[in-house]
Amino acid sequence: MQYKSQLTRYKSLAVKLTVALTLTILTLVGSSQTVLAHHPTGGKTPSNVFEALLSGFGHPIIGLDHLAFVVASGLLATQLRRGWIVPVGFVLTAMLGTGLHLQAVTLPMAEMWIALSVIVAGGLIASESQRQSSDSSFSQSFGLTLAVAIAAAVAGLFHGYAYGESIIGAEMGPIAAYLTGFTLIQLVIAAGTYTLVQVSLFSSQYRRAILRALGLAISTFGIVVLGTGLFS
Repeated sequence: MQYKSQLTRYKSLAVKLTVALTLTILTLVGSSQTVLAHHPTGGKTPSNVFEALLSGFGHPIIGLDHLAFVVASGLLATQLRRGWIVPVGFVLTAMLGTGLHLQAVTLPMAEMWIALSVIVAGGLIASESQRQSSDSSFSQSFGLTLAVAIAAAVAGLFHGYAYGESIIGAEMGPIAAYLTGFTLIQLVIAAGTYTLVQVSLFSSQYRRAILRALGLAISTFGIVVLGTGLFS
């Protein structure tokens, strides 16, 4: 009885966490045009290596749709066998996506695909935490990890393509610094997310509930971004 009572209280906490995260995200989206504009340097193309490096550091953070996916990749890494390939694959193809933009290759409806990638990533986190509670062997399939990593790599092309908008017209030095900046910060965020979950003191059951709540919050944010893009 005591165990069931604790579980009920924790499920209630998970729901409250989801609502709180969602409301926070909605507030940030609604109140910050800078975030939605995705320009760390105020729309100015970085003219030197230092500016480009700072811009690279900033873009995945002030662009909340990018940040949400990077965090999601770190969370997915905790749920999958050899899950580290998910964020690594994403980060590598993000650089390729930026390169495509700089070469004037067009990826149609990039912002829409970015929003959809956030929705799907959050859904995967939530559904995987649910599956783990009933069949822990499912998440241990490397085939599943590979499929998720491929999907994340495709998403990386579109996220990287969006990153490229901030560096168009820059020289090679600033471009290299920009690529270095956003690659490093994404790896740090994903690794930090992964580590935070792994070292948490919660039991595996509580951890699954937290991951499910976070997954739902991430998907909700993706829906908001998609709706904003479609109806703005």
